[in-house]
Formats: sequence, C-alpha cells, structure tokens
Amino acid sequence: MKILEIKVLKGPNYWSVRRTKLIQMKLDLEELEQRPTNTIPGFRERLEKMFPTMIEHRCSEAMRGGFFKRVDEGTWMGHVIEHIALEIQTLAGMDTGFGRTRTPEGEKEGVYYVVFSYMEEDAGLYAAKAAVRIAEALINDTDYDLAHDIQEMREIREDTRLGPSTGCIVEEAAKRGIPYIRLNKASLVQLGYGVNQKRIRATIASTTSNIAVDIACDKEETKLLLEAAEIPVPRGTVVRTEVGLEEAIDKFGYPLVIKPIDGNHGKGNTTNIVNRDQAQKAFEAAKAYSRSVIVERFITGYDFRCLVINNKFICAALRTPASVVGDGKHTIQWLIDETNKDPRRGFGHEKVLTQITIDQFTQKMLDDAGITLDHIPANGERVLLKPTANLSTGGTSTDVTDEVHPANVFMFERIARIIGLDICGIDVMASDLRTPVAENGGAILEVNAAPGFRMHIDPSEGLPRNVAEPVVDMLFPKGSAGRIPIIAITGTNGKTTTTRLTAHIAKSAGKKVGYTTSDGVYIQNQLMMKGDCTGPVSSTFVLKDPTVDFAVLECARGGILKSGLAFQNCEVAVVTNVAADHIGLGGINTVEAMAKVKQVVPETVFPHGYAVLNADDDLVYKMKNDLKCNIALFSMDENNPRIKEHSAANGLSCVYENGFVTIMKGNWKIRVLPARDIPLTYEAKAVHNINNCLPAVLASYLFRDITIDDIRTGLQTFIPSESLTPGRLNFFHFKHFTMLADFAHNPHGLKLLCDFVSKLDYPSRIGVISGTGDRRDEDIRELGEISGRYFDEIIIRCDKNLRGRTADEIIGLLKEGIESVNPDIPVVTIPNEDQALDYIYENAKPGALYTIMCDVVARALDKIKELKQREEKELAAARV
Repeated sequence: MKILEIKVLKGPNYWSVRRTKLIQMKLDLEELEQRPTNTIPGFRERLEKMFPTMIEHRCSEAMRGGFFKRVDEGTWMGHVIEHIALEIQTLAGMDTGFGRTRTPEGEKEGVYYVVFSYMEEDAGLYAAKAAVRIAEALINDTDYDLAHDIQEMREIREDTRLGPSTGCIVEEAAKRGIPYIRLNKASLVQLGYGVNQKRIRATIASTTSNIAVDIACDKEETKLLLEAAEIPVPRGTVVRTEVGLEEAIDKFGYPLVIKPIDGNHGKGNTTNIVNRDQAQKAFEAAKAYSRSVIVERFITGYDFRCLVINNKFICAALRTPASVVGDGKHTIQWLIDETNKDPRRGFGHEKVLTQITIDQFTQKMLDDAGITLDHIPANGERVLLKPTANLSTGGTSTDVTDEVHPANVFMFERIARIIGLDICGIDVMASDLRTPVAENGGAILEVNAAPGFRMHIDPSEGLPRNVAEPVVDMLFPKGSAGRIPIIAITGTNGKTTTTRLTAHIAKSAGKKVGYTTSDGVYIQNQLMMKGDCTGPVSSTFVLKDPTVDFAVLECARGGILKSGLAFQNCEVAVVTNVAADHIGLGGINTVEAMAKVKQVVPETVFPHGYAVLNADDDLVYKMKNDLKCNIALFSMDENNPRIKEHSAANGLSCVYENGFVTIMKGNWKIRVLPARDIPLTYEAKAVHNINNCLPAVLASYLFRDITIDDIRTGLQTFIPSESLTPGRLNFFHFKHFTMLADFAHNPHGLKLLCDFVSKLDYPSRIGVISGTGDRRDEDIRELGEISGRYFDEIIIRCDKNLRGRTADEIIGLLKEGIESVNPDIPVVTIPNEDQALDYIYENAKPGALYTIMCDVVARALDKIKELKQREEKELAAARV
C-alpha cells in the first residue's frame, strides 16, 4: 500500500457539510486490491484481538458487530484502514465516528479516498499514517506496539487541543450559532466575525480590563486594595532578601505561606511552613518566579475557589490537593497506582480527573515530611502529594455553590468590582462557606484573572455548573450571534466578476465590505493580498478583519477540495454555472461530480437564507432538490419554464427581459436598469456580463437594507477597467490596434468571450491562445476548435507553469483542435507570453483586435501597460 496524498478538511466539504473536520487520505492499495479481507488467513482474528472494541462499529450493516461481518464477507483494505483510524482515535480519548471510503468514478483501479473524522488535526494526521502501518502489520502477522501510538496521540491531543476552560466557552458559543476562529496554536480564539467579533484567551476576554488583570497579577497590590476595603486577608509582607525573610518570620511567626508576587497557577507557592529550613527553601522556590516574594500568615481551613462573572456570583468549589489515604498495609507508591486506576482519571484533561504523577513538587513534599514513596501510611492517614489543589496535577473538586452564605456572595461580587475583573476567580481559605468568611476566621488568599473552569464544569463531586454560559451572555447579549452577512459565490465561470459587482453594490449601500477574488483579497476596496485568493485562508482573512461588516466571498473548486469552506453558514449563496473545467483533478472526473463540489456552497445557507441558482443550467438548477433553504433563480430568458413555474409559486427571480435587468417577485416585475446602461455589459454586447449582473442584483436585493436605488447606483458606477475588473474584458487602445485581455481559461469561458468579440466592429480579430497543462486532452483541443471558428489568425503561446505537460504537447493539442475546424487559418507559435506580446506590438495589423487569454493576469496586464508606455514615448519622440 502507498499513501499518495493526505488532506485536512476543516470546513463544509465534498464529503459532508455538517461533519467539517475530516482527514482525506488518497491510498493506492497496489497488489492488495486483489486481496479482500476474507482471502487473508487469520486477518479477522488478529484484527479483533487488537481491537476488541470494534465490535461496536456498526458500519453499513447497522448492527453491533456489523463491521466484523463485513470483514468476514470480504471488504477492501481502504475500508479497514478507515475503521482503524477511527478506533485508535477513540482509544486515545477522541471519540469520533464518521467515515467514508470510496473510489471516485474514473479513478485508477485500487486507488481509494479514505475519509474519516478527527477531533484534533495533528492527531488525525497521525491516525491516518498509523492506521496504514497497523493494517500492514495485521496483514503480515507481525508484532505492533499499539500502546505507543495511543500514547503518542494522547500527547498530541493535549499539546494541541483547546484547554477545558477555553473549550467550554467555544462549545457554548457554537451551541448558539456563534462562529469561532482559533487565532493561534494556544488559547487565543475569536468568537464571531468582522466588526461583531469578540476575543478570548483562556478565560480572559476582550472585554476584560487590562488594569484589572495587572492588579490581579500583583498579589501585594491586590491584598492592599482588599484590605483597604475591609475584606479579610492574611497578614503578611513583601520581601526581596533573606534579611527581609528573617524579619517577616519574626513578625508573623509560623505557620507561613511563601509565594512569588506575580505568580499564577500555584507556581512557586509553598504552604504550611513551620521552620526556618522550610522557609529558606520556599523563599528560593518563589524567587525562581519573581524578584519579590510574599510572606504571609498561613490560614488553616479548606481551600475554596469562587467564581464571579460579569459581577455576578456564579459558583464555588472546594479544592483538595492530590493525595492518598493510607490503609496501614501498602506504600504510598501502591496507593498512588491504585488511585490512578479510578476510571474517572485520565491523561491530561481527557477525563474528569487527572492521573497523579510523581514530580519535583511531590518529591519535595515527601522530603519535607521525612518519608519516601516506600513509606506505609497509617490507616486513615492522608498524605498530600502536591502543594496546590490544581485539577491538572491530580487534585479534586467538590461543588459547594448551594452552600454559600449570602454575605459571602455579596463579598465575592464586591471583590470582583474592587479589582475590576469581569471574569474573576477568588481563592478563599476558610473552615466553610456556609458562614460569613469575615466571622469564621477565613481569608481571601488571591484574586485570579483567567481562572480555570474545569473544577466547575467537571467537579469530582456535586453538580456541574455551566460557567461558560454567563461568559457568552456577557460577550453576546441575547439576540446577538456575532455574525456579519456573508454572500458566497461559486461556479465555473463568472465568479470573480459577480463577486466584484456584488461587493460594489454593497459598498454603494454603505457597507464596509471585505471580499475575495481570483486576483486578491480586498478590504473596503484596498488590496490586501495578491494572487488567487478563492480558498478558505482568504475567506478567513476577511472574516477576521475587525473593520468588515459585510463579506462577499468567491469560493472556488480548489479550496473546497483542499480544505473545505472557511465558514459553516452563509446568508446567501450564488452558483453561476457548472461547466467542464478542472475535470480529472482531485478525484473529480465528471461534470456531475464537479456540480457536487459546487453544491457544497449553497448547502451552507441558513434555512432562512437564499440559494441563488442559474435556471438556465441543468446541473445548477437540479441543486435545489437537495437544499434546505429558500431558492431564488436567475435566467437570461423570462420565458424559461423553470422561471414561470417559480414565479407561479410566488418565487423570487431576476431575468433579462426586453433589454432590462428585471427582478421578479412572483409575476410582478421591478425593472432595475436597461442592460445597455450598465457599463459592464458594453452596451449589452457582452451577454455573459449581463448574465453576471443577474445574480449580483438578486443577491443584493435579498438584504432589506440594500435598496433598488443602491443596486442601480452600483450597476451604473461599476466601470470595467484593469483596476476594477482585472483580467475581465480589459481593453487597451494603441494608435493602430487594440488589445483585449481576458482570463478566459476554459472552453466555456472562451466561447463566451468569442461571442462578445464577434459583435465588435474590427476589420480583423486575432486570438492569442494557450492551454492549461493539467486539463484533459479534449479540453485543450476544444480551446483550439473554438479559436479556429472565431478568429482570423491565431498566435499560440504557453503558460509559464505547464502543469505536468511539455510545451510541445500543449501546442500540438491546440493545433489539432484548430486544424479540425479551420486548417487554412494562419497560426504563429511563440511559447513565451512576453515575447508573444512584443511580437504583436512590433507586427500589429492596422485596426486589428488582439484577444489575449491571460495566464497570470497581473503579469500580463503589467506587460501590456509597459508596451502602452513604450508607444507613448515613441509617439512623443516622433512629435519632437
């Protein structure tokens, strides 16, 4: 077997719109294509022995043990690898269960697309490769260390996943339909899009006061503010030297707590210090984290964490450090091992409790107590193993929210306001919280910015509390989903022009628009990124921008197949058309399969939103049968039976009728503008641009705050040019000839371009054509055929990137197409594009129109502008 390619899909995709996190592995089974599972001796037994829990895999049999039944009957190894990849993720604490294994129509025999879901991207990639290794070991009956893979994936999961605090906020937001974008590999997350976004980093929000965080991080300053407000705090002082330490010991006596002044998560803290030697070691440990050290009286009692969000008390938990209780028979090490067998304990944050590990803090506590791991504690004796009660080090938590005295609730809410934190964790040491802390001898130890939520959402005992809910309520008050309107546009041809025109109309209506196209990303008409920007990275760029309140996103085939879409839902989706382009790439070998790729975009439309579909295109119109949103249609023919049926059902459409671009609401007509008055249509000669106007007008009209007048203004002020519509019907008028540059790169697009050119009044029409190397032979030949029918002469050039072919191959296929329809047409071959343009300039026929199929639009336009400047200089010199 051989892995040919692995892709990580992160959004709605070809395989599933709902299950967005998928690994797609292209796998060549090679000789195993001839060896289904029932022909491999002992394979089923070895598989079940390694993965007994696979009995739960129902597979297509829809019954327990269904997958094993398929293995017995004989299934192919790609299918087995899909199930192994899912199972090893589950065993590593990532329970996920969606998978598909298919050979696309027209694909080479033995090549499969193995698709399975993942929870953490890096773990999913590891699972893909590991599943192949495991399958090979099972086939060959060789030993395999499965435990190593499981542990590796656990560690990958803990290194890459969002922590439990950030994760629960993100999950709560997602439940409400609030989108999120992870901004780094740590815990910085954007909730919402564009101008409506908020950010969180762990449990610090973009609404959290910077001054409040600064105060909370300075323990001495916090203590002074609380003490001044008559909040009970431990007596103590700040020291920097050993002399200061001695003075503090003399002043406060034992027991003491020593901790860094600006530490967090218990780092450098030592509690219950009862002698000079312990104090010295604690001082040195604290100095490792901070130049200044707090020395304060140790308050005895229980350790409580109280949580206040948006100045409201939410919950409280009793925290207990990792510990074991002796039975008078076994060692501390044995007791730890037994404690870790608790099924609630796992690696990292995978379960309610974390396994207890032996680290330097544990060793220090044992040393201070004068015992070792081999010590046998007395029956009932509790041995503390960590200095702090953090759950991540094996501690436990018990919810005590319902026991908190009203006076304590008032105090906690007051503390949050004194410090100024909107998400505030308060550490309390007291005998209990049922009585006022001010009366039971307790004290406030610390106030924490970014408090951990795990102890509240997954307590060891007591009621779990949804503490993420008040955070999301604070960031997004009821009725706010943090979204901005998204119009997503896909299709084979016309996407970029439709995108630009739609964005221009929205801008005319006062929107702050971000949009993506095949030539760049624009934020409020400012070019931010150059190049083909029609994939999810570019869409995400727009959605992350805090100045954007309206997004228009061109979504091309390549990005959908490579990574999926960047968004889960949109308000409006447009499908311009589906034609034979890029066939044979990425496992898409038919036009029908390409239509399924394009259909991903309208499948993301909200139920209340609209899919704007081309009623003149059979494959596009057919999509409506699978969509769960409203449908709007556009057509170049108002008498199209599909439009008539849609109108009879009071549907919304946009048509070209009697020379007008017209919106139809049922059978009522709203004539927007005559097509000849829309600059983009070149006095209605560019029929394909009339067609591009229809979905742009209709998509814009669907938004109540974009008026008909806004649409008219947008259409009238959208002037085609190399700056506004680069590579789309860009005319350059030289003194004795004209160049027309266009990005037409497939037969469908070239035919539309040639139809337009045929309506222009030029004595001769010369085509400068090229073929794209990764297209099918018949597609390249068809470009030649179309050119032979429409042009008087032809210049053949080659793209800079030949995409897997030689220049001679491409030129040969183009010539075959030309000669099949017009063997007598003059043909010149100049492989280099710049040289071809130089040739035109130096050998131009008077009055001729040179129609140029651009490869890289920006480079071609720059070269033509260079020739224009050259002519101007020559004319100026001639006048002198």
